[in-house]
Amino acid sequence: MKEEKQRAVVTVIGKDQVGILAKVSGACAEANANVEEVTQSVLSDFFCMIMIIDMAAATKQIEDLQLAIAAAVPSMKVHVMHENIFDAMHRI
Repeated sequence: MKEEKQRAVVTVIGKDQVGILAKVSGACAEANANVEEVTQSVLSDFFCMIMIIDMAAATKQIEDLQLAIAAAVPSMKVHVMHENIFDAMHRI
């Protein structure tokens, strides 16, 4: 039987610096959270990234993963939210 996806939305915002994507995806990999999609942009010197991750096989809860990502990029603002909560917040 196919495992159901349990996706989360990760946002990272702050001053641009080398290695942000590597550090965030590394923290996800350490938690066995699969990165499915990533979009990022740099506006002037501000970095913004949105990442969709599959948490179905993750070894950490969303709250713990957020702490791990924030520790990997301490100067950035990090949010991790379950897809269902994200969808509910953005429903009209």
